[in-house]
Amino acid sequence: MTSPHPVLVRMHPTDNVAIIGNEGGLPAGTLLPQPAVGLVLRERVPQAHKVALVDIPEGHAVTRYGITIGHALRDLLAGSWVHERVLRMPPARGLDGLPMGPGVSDEAPPAEPLEGYTFEGYRNPDGSVGTRNLLAITTTVQCVAGVLYVAVERIRRELLPRYPNVDGVVALEHAYGCGVAIDAPEAVIPIRTVRHLARNPNFGGEVMVVSLGCEKLQPERLLPPGSLPLRVLNADTVAAGDPARPGEGRPEAPYSHVCLQDAQHVGFGSMLSAILSTAEQHLQRLNARQRETVPASELVVGVQCGGSDAFSGVTANPAVGVCADLLVRAGATVMFSETTEVRDAVETLTARCASAEVAQKMVAEMAWYDAYLQRGQVDRSANTTPGNKAGGLSNIVEKAMGSVIKSGSMPISAVLSPGERATTRGLIYAATPASDFICGTLQLAAGMNVHVFTTGRGTPYGLAECPVVKVATRTELAHRWHDLMDLNAGAVADGQCSVGEMGWQLFRLLLEVASGRPTWAEQHRLHNQLVLFNPAPVT
Repeated sequence: MTSPHPVLVRMHPTDNVAIIGNEGGLPAGTLLPQPAVGLVLRERVPQAHKVALVDIPEGHAVTRYGITIGHALRDLLAGSWVHERVLRMPPARGLDGLPMGPGVSDEAPPAEPLEGYTFEGYRNPDGSVGTRNLLAITTTVQCVAGVLYVAVERIRRELLPRYPNVDGVVALEHAYGCGVAIDAPEAVIPIRTVRHLARNPNFGGEVMVVSLGCEKLQPERLLPPGSLPLRVLNADTVAAGDPARPGEGRPEAPYSHVCLQDAQHVGFGSMLSAILSTAEQHLQRLNARQRETVPASELVVGVQCGGSDAFSGVTANPAVGVCADLLVRAGATVMFSETTEVRDAVETLTARCASAEVAQKMVAEMAWYDAYLQRGQVDRSANTTPGNKAGGLSNIVEKAMGSVIKSGSMPISAVLSPGERATTRGLIYAATPASDFICGTLQLAAGMNVHVFTTGRGTPYGLAECPVVKVATRTELAHRWHDLMDLNAGAVADGQCSVGEMGWQLFRLLLEVASGRPTWAEQHRLHNQLVLFNPAPVT
């Protein structure tokens, strides 16, 4: 329902534009409230779109979030609609002369630890904790995906009912492994991504690989010795006659392997039988696992936004930022990403890095991505989608200012290159493209065990490998997609709660989801494919 009173949202006192908060927008002739008392709209302005609060001459800066998001291409009179077609995007800030840490001001008191919060998770042999108990089957090449699809359906139908403690089975299939320049320097990115996906905490340390046999990405290259910890079998599982002494375990190969081209497989049925029998061995071990109370510090939370609108930086993303601060105070790990969507805030990011070394790694990742885009003869402006613009985001600068708020305010403790695995706690920048599917895949490889995804336009995005908590930026979307959105941050814009209160709601919801509460995407079994980032050539 359209609010009977006009609503304007200005993010910073120096902003010369504000966004319309009313569902359905406002018509021409509307008398505007604070901060534009007495101003009349000169034309209809859609919800979430910007209106000029003062006259902005041609060539002058248009400011939102207290920064310049563009320059006027013509005179913009007070009360007029400000959109992407009347703005010239400013150039990106250079990567020289940036502040390089040290994270927070010496005058700022350290944040108080947040103690006593727990969830029910699955403790893994390597010390990590899963929020789900899943059998994951890794693939070395896309060629095996069809066979594995049939096998997974049979595992789900025939085997899973016997193992009630196992939440599901997922195929880690991808479009890589052959027909690629596998020795190219940048091939390391997709290879280590697949390797680290297999180690996600939600898979319980059980690594099963299905290969074809003739592909470039051979299992020993994907998972070389030392890349996975040895699994130790308990003494009571050791067969009679095993050389292990009573009361001791013995190490077992860190992964099991089914190769479809092996001579032992005579026909399709033989391949399926091998996959199912191997899967059952892993299911038996997974089924013995039980949830136990663990501290909130064991959470590894990836944050992302997709289908963004101008409310993303007003409601949902600021609430995620509050939640991120709470998680870090609780000792947890929070990963934010999406290089093109934070590139225009690089100065604030390097200033927040915990050390000069971390800041240098941040600059290196930004520079690498600048060069990557340049090789493709595009720049960061290629990021913004038609839906973003329809939702009031004029360009990537404005989008970036609303996106980076998800990271909260804590020092950045580490920077990961694409496909790397997190080894430290705290706030981490995991460098990824902004593509929802590639970003989610890389955050899974980094060790994410629960995902937060904000959206203003709406998307049914989900992951089979990890619970995804969807946060709506607007109440209208939350009501219309009532069985897809897990939390309505639009309540902030409606005046029903503060950003801080919404951040606490999300924090508590994450603990519940980590303990087994299903998200809407899980209830509907909605999930997107994993998509590898492969900047190396395809042959």
